[in-house]
Amino acid sequence: MKTTSSQKIKIGLFTFAGFVVLLLAVFFIGNQKSYFSSTFRVYGTFKNVSGLMVGNNVRFAGINVGVVEAINIVTDSTVRVDLTLNNSVKKFIKTDSKISIGSDGLMGDKLVVIAPGGIKSNQEIEAGGQLTSVNPVDVDKIITKLTRVADNAESLTSDLAQIVGKINNGKGSIGRLLNNDKIARDLEGTVKQAQTTMKGVHATSATLNEDLKAAQSNFLLKGFFNKKKKAAKAKQDSIKKVQEDLKKAREKAAEEKAKAAKKDN
Repeated sequence: MKTTSSQKIKIGLFTFAGFVVLLLAVFFIGNQKSYFSSTFRVYGTFKNVSGLMVGNNVRFAGINVGVVEAINIVTDSTVRVDLTLNNSVKKFIKTDSKISIGSDGLMGDKLVVIAPGGIKSNQEIEAGGQLTSVNPVDVDKIITKLTRVADNAESLTSDLAQIVGKINNGKGSIGRLLNNDKIARDLEGTVKQAQTTMKGVHATSATLNEDLKAAQSNFLLKGFFNKKKKAAKAKQDSIKKVQEDLKKAREKAAEEKAKAAKKDN
């Protein structure tokens, strides 16, 4: 079967369109991966790359400025990540800049984030230089801790529910106290009895004070109390006399000291 002119034109147009799409795809991918621009390389080391893959983006100030070129295990606790960056951002990346591993959104692909430097040094990073890395948070450990907290909270809630249930059913001392009317009435009676006893104690104290005052006025005991008062007054007078004598002795000593000083002069 011969191919007509219209079919040849359609095939040609289809082939040309496919070729244009292929060129655009190559250009777009190359532009994203910095294949058509002047680049330089830097690297950093991490303990854990948290799922970072070769070809993931590198961002600086929220802009894609390069890609992850290679990821290699150096030791059992060190992973080297090589980055290819556009030369246009080289002047902004200082030797004290830091790199960290982040995510493109909440659940997006992993990427490398470069934090601006210039605090300790204004020197530009050299090609092939190393940047200080900030190790990512171990999400697995956080999830494990949260799981333990949730399990403990569930166990605690269950225990509290059992305790409240026992109290509501009148089990245990607190349950019987809250749910047994007889115990509540007995406790109320004990409190009232204690209040009555305290009133009796206060009344007895008042009576004793009155009896003591009456005893002081009684002629049989009046001499005894007067004797006690006189003894107390004599003791106070003796103390006062000693204090006065001591004061006079100090004044006399001060006068003699003053006279001796005048003689020496």
